[in-house]
Amino acid sequence: MFTYFTDRDGKMQLAALAQSGFDPLSRSCRFMLTEEAHHLFVGETGVGRTIEATCNAMKAAGITDPYDKAAIRKLGVVDLPTLQKKANFHMSVTRDLFGSEISSNGAEAFSSGLKGRFNESGLKDDHQLENATYPVLRVVDGQLVTEEVPALRSINSRLLDDYIADCQGGIDRWNKVIEKAGINFRFTQPHKAFNRKIGEFARVRVNPAGEILSEEAWQAGQGDWLCNDDDYDHINSLMKPCFEAGQYASWIAPPRVGINNQPQDFEYVRIEHS
Repeated sequence: MFTYFTDRDGKMQLAALAQSGFDPLSRSCRFMLTEEAHHLFVGETGVGRTIEATCNAMKAAGITDPYDKAAIRKLGVVDLPTLQKKANFHMSVTRDLFGSEISSNGAEAFSSGLKGRFNESGLKDDHQLENATYPVLRVVDGQLVTEEVPALRSINSRLLDDYIADCQGGIDRWNKVIEKAGINFRFTQPHKAFNRKIGEFARVRVNPAGEILSEEAWQAGQGDWLCNDDDYDHINSLMKPCFEAGQYASWIAPPRVGINNQPQDFEYVRIEHS
């Protein structure tokens, strides 16, 4: 989850800095983006294999209800609702890394040419934004409303929106694994304001559906949206080492192919004793 969602923040920030007018910075960031691509691959395939293992175990055991946690956990896998909770956590805390949605620092970095926007060269505007606006979701009088904000001051908000859109591709591919297994469950992204500690939504409690809650309602429901002690205890109980080549833990499916097209039981590390 971390390498899919949180390393994607690195991708977005590097992509913005790769548009810098300072050429050494721009070229360095373009080079580093190749490394981020590998991180994202590890994250997407790792979560995908975890989902695949859960679906395969459910099918083999004849379990059709993805919310039958007790029965599914006995199979030595991570149930899909718990994986959704993990995704909720990583998505929400990563969104905080983009900073305040409305930011004078972001405006200054853009205006000075230090950074651009995601895919700046593909955007159809004057690339100066002096008179442009951008829609930003805010909390006004206890309600979530969209306001037009000067585009320069909403650079962070736009990059966050690009991040949320960029996350969806892998989520869609995970859902195809579940759909192929015939299980009635889909991963979704929580609302932008869910579980936020920085920016426009830091002072409100919002559930994954985008409803503003009282503190009491949040405390009562957060165990349904974020992992609780029971969830972490189960996940930790599965963390057992496998030492044999070609052997995999029960909670993750084997990769379809090894690194550089090596067989699944390829001995990547050979320890020789003198």
